[in-house]
Amino acid sequence: MKLGAGGEFDRIRAVLQRLGPDAGFIGDDCAVIPEGPGTLVISVDLAVEGVHFRRDWLSLEEIGWRAAASALSDLAAEGASAVGVMASLGVPADAALDAPAEVMAGIHAAVHAVGGRVLGGDLSRSAQWLVDISVVGRAVRPVTRAGARPGDRLWVTGALGGSRAGLAALRRGEAPSVEARSAFAHPVPRVASGMALAHAGATAMLDLSDGLGGDASHLAAASSVGLHIQLLQLPVAGAALAEAARAGVVPAVFAALGGEDYELLAAVPPSFSVADAEAMQRETGVALTPIGECRAGSGVHLLLGADTITLPGFDHFA
Repeated sequence: MKLGAGGEFDRIRAVLQRLGPDAGFIGDDCAVIPEGPGTLVISVDLAVEGVHFRRDWLSLEEIGWRAAASALSDLAAEGASAVGVMASLGVPADAALDAPAEVMAGIHAAVHAVGGRVLGGDLSRSAQWLVDISVVGRAVRPVTRAGARPGDRLWVTGALGGSRAGLAALRRGEAPSVEARSAFAHPVPRVASGMALAHAGATAMLDLSDGLGGDASHLAAASSVGLHIQLLQLPVAGAALAEAARAGVVPAVFAALGGEDYELLAAVPPSFSVADAEAMQRETGVALTPIGECRAGSGVHLLLGADTITLPGFDHFA
């Protein structure tokens, strides 16, 4: 679509050129979503410079990827496929003309990787970088946080602690390992796993963006059940082992305290077996690990061997 004159539209043209054929929806006032199977699922996620990211730690493309991945992870937690994203950027006045295109390239790469498209967005001048992502998906069987029942088993995708390991190294002024940097700068939303878990009958699900201790409490509260989790069963990312040793912390505790891994915590009926999990791993390429169960009661009960411990989650306003 052709655009008129002006500095804002020069930046939009740079975005369109960078995205190429996948920019087909951009340029009109609205994105038009065709009808399709299932229920529309929509979420929004805001990333603020100095709060969610630092320019000295991440490239503009990585900032875009992380912002999109965080929002797309919400679709994964609902068991939804990705239709696309809308991205609003707050751009500092001194940013280069093609800087918004760099951010949008990362956003496009993240949504394209899970089968969606960039549907549109907005630009504004801002005192600092802001990346506001709205995601649109479809769920044939939406999975909320509120359906877990006593007797359901708790499973987690992938491995935990990698992003925290990357953050710890960056805070020391050191370069993270390749694995830790990838986990921190390039998290992968588990859209395929979320859809597979929904198909397998998951009763409740959420993504682990703020740490296991804090996020699990939301599922427990919404479902009115108690979650009993054995931390020593957690799948710990390899990158987290060295950082845990450096900090003098049990690796499982280090991993459980880490946020922004964007793995999924799912409650699934007890009929779902290890063999089912292995079949799902072959289908999606992502491992599933059983870490506990739902029981009558309330709250999150974290066991470290025979000991019960308490772990906080991340709170923006704490």
